[in-house]
Amino acid sequence: MAKLLPVFLLAVFLTVVVAAFLPRSIKFKPAVAEQSDTTQQTEVKKYWTVFLTKGPAPEQDAVTAALIQEKHMSHIRRLADAGKLMVAGSFGDSGRMRSMFILDCKDSLEAVRLMESDTAVITQYLRFEVKPWWTVKNCVFK
Repeated sequence: MAKLLPVFLLAVFLTVVVAAFLPRSIKFKPAVAEQSDTTQQTEVKKYWTVFLTKGPAPEQDAVTAALIQEKHMSHIRRLADAGKLMVAGSFGDSGRMRSMFILDCKDSLEAVRLMESDTAVITQYLRFEVKPWWTVKNCVFK
């Protein structure tokens, strides 16, 4: 029996790995008791959440900081105009976590590439972390 434990753990690990590479869109029926047989399927879509945190760059003078912020905002507008940026906003305090974006990209590499072109990231004023995020398609974003 003790020899079967590694085989079982390997099977669980492989199941998790395979599940991680499932397609981005998944069809499912919401579990509600009153549903009829004609209930439409709901599509779940993967977006990319970007958490922007304070970077290691030293404090900037007011003119440089304003220029970095202006270019950062210009970058945000370009992402929105291109249909890549779904949501952007700052957090309400002055802690390490500065803001969050939700991007509509084909994969995490595209999200990283888009964030690496932000002047605030290039100057190390901000750092970023990209995480996948799933929601019902068109539930929040149209």
